[in-house]
Parts: sequence; structure tokens; C-alpha cells
Amino acid sequence: MEKDPKKFVQNMKEDTKDEILENFESFKNHLGNQVHRGEKLGLSEERLTKGAKRVADYLAENEQPRNREEKVLNELWNVADEKEREHMAHVLVKLAEQTN
Repeated sequence: MEKDPKKFVQNMKEDTKDEILENFESFKNHLGNQVHRGEKLGLSEERLTKGAKRVADYLAENEQPRNREEKVLNELWNVADEKEREHMAHVLVKLAEQTN
């Protein structure tokens, strides 16, 4: 699994990225798949949360929200401090674990 979200996205086909970010359910499913993959590799909850935070940081800096849910997450992310972002990333991991 690529550690740098920017490199991961750069290597991703544009239509694959569009499919993932097209709607919130697709995003949750993709995130859920990645979390389950990390769990199978033995990653701890802390490592999964750090990965989710890196992805969220990348999305906030490089991608425009494509739906209402992503817009809300983006706005919350942008006003949150570092500790709050860590908590939000943890909640995203919990959400992803329940998705798939």
C-alpha cells in the first residue's frame, strides 16, 4: 500500500479517481476496502488513523469536494486544528470499518 497519498493518486487512472470521489458512498466503500486491507496486513488502529489523516490532508489540499458530504467534511477539516483532525481521521476509520 502506497504511503504517500499524492503518489498513490498520481499513479491512479483519472476515471478510477473520479469513480471513487463521485459520490460519498463510493468514497466510503473505497476507504472501507483500504482499512480492511490494512487490518489484514496487521496495521494498528493508530497506523490506520494516520493513513486516513494523510489521505484527508491530501484531499483537502488537492481535490475539490464533489458532493455535499465531501463539502461538509472539507469545511470541517479546514477549520479543525491538528488534534481535531486526528479525531476526525479516527472517526473516518471507524466509519470505514462499518461500511464493508
